[in-house]
Amino acid sequence: MEITVQEFKHCDMITIKGRVDSATAPQLAQALEAANEGGKYKLVVNMEGLEYMSSAGFRALLAAQRNCKKYNRGEVVLAVVPDRIREALELAGFTELFKTFDDTLSAVGHF
Repeated sequence: MEITVQEFKHCDMITIKGRVDSATAPQLAQALEAANEGGKYKLVVNMEGLEYMSSAGFRALLAAQRNCKKYNRGEVVLAVVPDRIREALELAGFTELFKTFDDTLSAVGHF
């Protein structure tokens, strides 16, 4: 798994490539927490290069969403979600918790 962070004026974009499973989910959680610790609460998670995400990855996203929404500071939005992962998010009931965008430009523009 590969994680890159791009900082914009109003938000940070975290791009994930590869597979997020129980072995790599802690790295994702750490990247999301690091953004929060740096005072960034408006996060775009770009999933364009994501091949697979397990429930451990979904938990990391959920924890980040809780941190960002606490005290109305911001939120986590998802961009370019692959169809298979979108289906898994729907099955887990996560589509209600995260706004999703078809491209990164509109996701960043949301903030």
